[in-house]
Amino acid sequence: MEEQEPVRVETAERTASYQRTLVRALPALLIVAGVCYDLLTPQDFTAAPFFTAAALIAASLFSFGATVWTGILATAGMALVHLRFAFDAGAATEVLTVATAAVLAVGINRLVGRGNARLATAREIAEAAQWAVLPEPAARIGGLEIAARYEAAQEGAFIGGDLYAVQDTPHGVRLLVGDVRGKGMGAVAVVAVLIGAFREAAEQESTLEAVAQRLERALARGGVRRDTIELVEDFTTAVLAEIPHGTPVVRLVNRGHPGPLLLYGDGEVRTLAAAEPALPLGTGELGTWPDRAQEEEFPGGAMLLFHTDGLSEARDRRGVFFDPARRLSGRGFPGPDALLAAVLDDVLRHTGGGGATDDMALLAVRRP
Repeated sequence: MEEQEPVRVETAERTASYQRTLVRALPALLIVAGVCYDLLTPQDFTAAPFFTAAALIAASLFSFGATVWTGILATAGMALVHLRFAFDAGAATEVLTVATAAVLAVGINRLVGRGNARLATAREIAEAAQWAVLPEPAARIGGLEIAARYEAAQEGAFIGGDLYAVQDTPHGVRLLVGDVRGKGMGAVAVVAVLIGAFREAAEQESTLEAVAQRLERALARGGVRRDTIELVEDFTTAVLAEIPHGTPVVRLVNRGHPGPLLLYGDGEVRTLAAAEPALPLGTGELGTWPDRAQEEEFPGGAMLLFHTDGLSEARDRRGVFFDPARRLSGRGFPGPDALLAAVLDDVLRHTGGGGATDDMALLAVRRP
C-alpha cells in the first residue's frame, strides 16, 4: 500500500495542474464555443451568454491588460456572428450587453487586483511577524546541529499556535517545543509570552524544572486579563529539553506533549515518553506538584526529533494516523535538515498530497 502512495501523490499533482490550465483557458474556450454555437444554430438562438461569461470570468483570472483584450474579443465575436444576418436592433442589444459585461469585468479586475495587493501586504506583515516571534534557529548552536520547520495547515498562513526555541546557556543547550490551544491572534500572543519567558529563564535558572515553573508563572500573569472561561480552557502542551555541554545525555521535562524521538545512527528509533504524566502549562489552578526532569542517553551521531501533534495526527484517506517512529525506523539521515525534509515528504505521501490538518512544528537536533 505504501508503494502506491507516491503514485497517488503524483497523480493528484498532475490532475491539479490540468485543472489550473483548463480554468485559465476557459474564457478563450467560451468565446470559441459562442462562435460555434451561433454558426450551428438558427438566428433566433443567441450566443450572448457565452461571450458575457468569458469577459466576466477573465476578470478574476487574468491581468488588467488580458481582461481588457478578452472583453474586446468577446464584444467583437458577438458583433461578427451577427454579420451573417441583418444587424437589427436585437443584434445591437446583444452586442451592447456583451460590451457592458466587458466594462464591468475590467472594473471587477481592478477591484480584485487591489484586494490581492492588500492581501499580499498583509501576508508580508504576517511573515515578518513570524520571523520576529518565531525566528529560525541557527544551524549550529553549542556544538549541536539544529534544523527547524513550521508548517501551517492553512494554505497561505505563516504563524499559529505551535512554537519552538533553542538557546545556548551556561547550563547547556536548552530547547522548547510547544503547542498552544486555539488559533488566531490569541494563540500568537501566548507564543510570544512563552518564547520571551523561555529566553530569560533559560539563561537565569539553574535547572530545567525551574524553567518550566517560570513559564507557568508567565502564563498565569497573562491569564489574569482574560475571562473565566478562557482562563480555564487556555493551556499549552510543551516539552523542555536540556543538553549539557560535553555530556552525552538529554534532560526532559514534559508537560502533556508528544514525546520526542531519539534516532540512533544504526536506524533504531525510540520514543522518549514522559516517565510521569503531567498537566500542560497554564493549568496550575487544577493542581500543583514539582516537575521532575528525566535523563536519557544522547550519544554522538544520534538525533532528536521534537514535534507537535500536527505530525502524529496527520491522517490518510482511511483515517489512519501518521506514525513517525515507524516511518523513520531503519533509515539513516546525514543531518537534521535531511531528516525534516524526509518527515515532511512522508507526511505529504501519507495524506495523499493533502498535507496535515493541524499546524506542525518540527525541531531536529544532532550530536556530531
